[in-house]
Amino acid sequence: MDQVREHMEVIGADGVHVGTVDKVEGGRIKLTKKDSGEGSHEGHHHFIPGGLVAGVEGDKVRLSANGDVAVTFEEEA
Repeated sequence: MDQVREHMEVIGADGVHVGTVDKVEGGRIKLTKKDSGEGSHEGHHHFIPGGLVAGVEGDKVRLSANGDVAVTFEEEA
């Protein structure tokens, strides 16, 4: 988590875009609002638990779960 920086792309283990880092807060990755989804989720910050981070590769944060699974772990503010 020490290598995770603002504006890095968050991708699943399968390479699918999950979101963009707003900042690290409380051991979780806070995603930008533009990646918040649609409907009732729109306009809210979402968080990815730090335990899902598999590694940092250049300007990308790779998660240990595929993108479609990782979004199910997202938490709202």
